[in-house]
Amino acid sequence: MAFTVIKHPLILDKLTRMRKTETSSKDFRENLNEIGQLMAYEVFRDVPLKEIEIETPVTKTTGYTVDIPVVLIPIIRAGLGMTEGIQRLVPTSRIAHIGLYRNEETLTPVQYFAKKTEDIDKSYVLVVDPMLATGGSAAKAIEIAKGWGAKNIKFVCLVAVQEGVDKILSEHPDVEIYTASLDPILNNDGYIVPGLGDAGDRIFGTK
Repeated sequence: MAFTVIKHPLILDKLTRMRKTETSSKDFRENLNEIGQLMAYEVFRDVPLKEIEIETPVTKTTGYTVDIPVVLIPIIRAGLGMTEGIQRLVPTSRIAHIGLYRNEETLTPVQYFAKKTEDIDKSYVLVVDPMLATGGSAAKAIEIAKGWGAKNIKFVCLVAVQEGVDKILSEHPDVEIYTASLDPILNNDGYIVPGLGDAGDRIFGTK
């Protein structure tokens, strides 16, 4: 399926602010939410609509409403930082949660929490995480979502590398990927370069 890099001037401006070492947790979170909201315009481009009859102050007319439930699945922790901005745009969306952490020796994902929503099999599902590095956590989260019955899945991140993109496309070729930047490489510790650093630590002010 598709891999899309959303290159919009406002997104690139905010992403540059997030990359800076001196950016505070507050500013990092705010820019992350704003980028998530801006990216949602492109991600939801193909969301199905249905016609409805409404009445304006002048006359009756035909309008449109989203015709499918929307579920956001942040990969805890860092994915939580992206949900608020998207949910502002789609306030009726529900949120499932998948908790994964990376084993620092093997770099493989370890699941510690998962909570689904109702009717996820009938929903438009966005799995969100700021970083797509090795792709292990993203692929695992998508696997869990499919195990819940999710079929219409998109993966949304801020920064990706080709290795992670290739892993998702290989294991989940039916899933579309959206990112704000395709960065060059992973370093020996599995971090994206130039990247954002540890997104979870920068969102929550932890070390």
